[in-house]
Amino acid sequence: MTQVSGGPAERELPPSAVDEEVLLAEQRTWTPLKIAVWAAVALLGGVAWVMLALVRGETVNAIWFVFAAVSTYAIAYRFYSRYIENRLLRPDDRRATPAEYKENGQDFLPTDRRVLYGHHFAAIAGAGPLVGPVLAAQMGYLPGTIWIIVGVIVAGAVQDYLVLFFSMRRGGRSLGQMAREELGRVGGIAAIIATLAIMIILIAVLTLVVVNALGESPWGVFSVALTIPIALFMGVYLRYLRPGKVSEVSWIGFVLLIGAIVAGGWVSETGWGQALFTMDRTTIAWGVIVYGFVAAVLPVWLLLAPRDYLSTFMKIGTIVLLAVAIIVVRPELAAPAFSEFAGRDDGPVVAGSLFPFLFVTIACGALSGFHALISSGTTPKLVEKERQTRFIGYGGMLMESFVAIMALVAALSIDRGLYFAMNVPASLTEGTVEGAAAFVNSLGLMNVNVTPDQLATTAALVGEESIVSRTGGAPTLAVGLANIMQQFIGGPGMMSFWYHFAIMFEALFILTAVDAGTRVARFMLQDAIGTVAPRFKDTSWRPAAWICTGLMVGAWGAILLMGVTDPLGGINTLFPLFGIANQLLAAIALAVCLAIAARRGHVRYLWIIVVPLAFAAVVTVTASMYKIFSSNPKIGYWAQHFAFREAIASGETSFGTAGTPQAMAAVVRNTFVQGTLSILFVALALVVIVAAVLAAWRSISMGGRPDNEEEPVPSRLYAPAGLVATPAEKELEKEWTEAVGTPARSGH
Repeated sequence: MTQVSGGPAERELPPSAVDEEVLLAEQRTWTPLKIAVWAAVALLGGVAWVMLALVRGETVNAIWFVFAAVSTYAIAYRFYSRYIENRLLRPDDRRATPAEYKENGQDFLPTDRRVLYGHHFAAIAGAGPLVGPVLAAQMGYLPGTIWIIVGVIVAGAVQDYLVLFFSMRRGGRSLGQMAREELGRVGGIAAIIATLAIMIILIAVLTLVVVNALGESPWGVFSVALTIPIALFMGVYLRYLRPGKVSEVSWIGFVLLIGAIVAGGWVSETGWGQALFTMDRTTIAWGVIVYGFVAAVLPVWLLLAPRDYLSTFMKIGTIVLLAVAIIVVRPELAAPAFSEFAGRDDGPVVAGSLFPFLFVTIACGALSGFHALISSGTTPKLVEKERQTRFIGYGGMLMESFVAIMALVAALSIDRGLYFAMNVPASLTEGTVEGAAAFVNSLGLMNVNVTPDQLATTAALVGEESIVSRTGGAPTLAVGLANIMQQFIGGPGMMSFWYHFAIMFEALFILTAVDAGTRVARFMLQDAIGTVAPRFKDTSWRPAAWICTGLMVGAWGAILLMGVTDPLGGINTLFPLFGIANQLLAAIALAVCLAIAARRGHVRYLWIIVVPLAFAAVVTVTASMYKIFSSNPKIGYWAQHFAFREAIASGETSFGTAGTPQAMAAVVRNTFVQGTLSILFVALALVVIVAAVLAAWRSISMGGRPDNEEEPVPSRLYAPAGLVATPAEKELEKEWTEAVGTPARSGH
């Protein structure tokens, strides 16, 4: 029995964890019903994979994507993540987590696992799982589907789970702090610099997606702008008017969001609405920069937390609704398994061959280094019990992968000609329906013949002036989602509503990551500067918070403006760098995990980390080499740089996609920055990986070394591990309820 202070005498409490033997017995018990259920799941998944990978018809039904993904995720979560839990991590719910023994009501606070799952998912799920799969659809549906599903199981979810667990065991330390402890001075400094530099690129590209989605769209600008006062109202409501009423305020926020979308349609049809809210992309970029600074310095409860509530409901709800719509509507996808561009490096959407560029383009949907910053940021400070890290870390990433699969299906559901017209830069389409139709038809794609009328009609259906060259993936996903949803609810007359609902959905996805990412980046910069000026480590000291926020916003804002004005098409040239940087950060996180696991002496199970680390390292280093050394100007940043420099030196006033001397100068500047960052990122990542391998080798040769975990503290609270409590957990919950009235908050 656990004891806890209860007035004059110590009260005896039930155990803080289910007995380990009981847990193992539950896991090993296989009833006939249980066997039948898992056999059915495996059979359904097997049939779905056969239909996707082997059955070659002119079309493929979208339901097989849903069945293949859900079945595979279920099997991976039940068996592989449990294997990692039992063999490599070995959580102990008798130990208190930092949320319990450091509880301060602000940064450290035991949080219900279901609420924390929503917070964690809201923070990790940004533009990547929406945009990457849409861009990668250029290569066909099968390569992307395999990587999104298999990659998340063996790489993305593993990284998120491990980083969350190891950070929790170390008192909620950041990735940079863990790198300093595990890799030594050189490896630690390289990891901190790499993490900060990569964060700048990640946030810049996230914001670029929002800007491209809202450019010249008064409906979108008005609706998304309204989400800010809605979130502020929710923050005040939850803190002062109705404290603790999370579900209540979330429903109010949802109703207000729908109202904002409907009102956006009305406003966009008025003269004053067109005048006020039709903005070019540079103006919107400056607006997002200002928003990023303000959101990162405001109190968390006022804007960031309520936006999390909004976006979590919208994200998971929309994706589940889309999955249901796909099962009911059963749309047929005309895209090939492997497209004409799968084996070429001159794709009009994203240049580069399938290997390695498919993997870095899909990015967050399968593996994301950005998640490591969240998993070692706020989440480990809020986890109630150690065994909950599997549900939150591994399970949260599976949900993000499902988002990526739904994005891929939505992109593939639209006409292929329309897909290319929307995703190639304006320099190739001239920004007109006639130019877009001519360019797409010149690609020589099988069964593709797009017309200007088709493009104009689609734009009218979704309530936009134009859909040509709406690069960034978000508008394409919105058109695909609207096309599927109108067949499920409302018919063609609802296309414009569903399109702008999708734009709102995506903007909430991304802005959550922008303000959360900026805040995390500010904490990281304060920590780094704090090694020289200790006062900066105090995150509540306002001058430091404002200075570091300004520096980080200024850095990603400069990259954002560079992308917005890029004559080559900002998202088309920046997204490969985004993907490479994100995967390099994942390799850094996995390298730190390797050093930690080796120090713990788990040599037999290091392959769990080595496999995704090796693959991520090979893919990202190869992609970096292409971007640095390729002589093809469509791929290599330096090849582009020197080609445009030579054109300027020879007196030319236009070159390639740049029609003016100013545009040519912009390409020279942009490619210099991008090429330099490519060299910096890969060099720092290699330093970290080498330092981690050396640290792991030292630990292995010594048979393990003393770890850097904080001293264990006995836990004085209890909570189940997963979404649904097991029979043994329910029994223990009942004991706690009888003993103290609440199952998980006694002792606090």
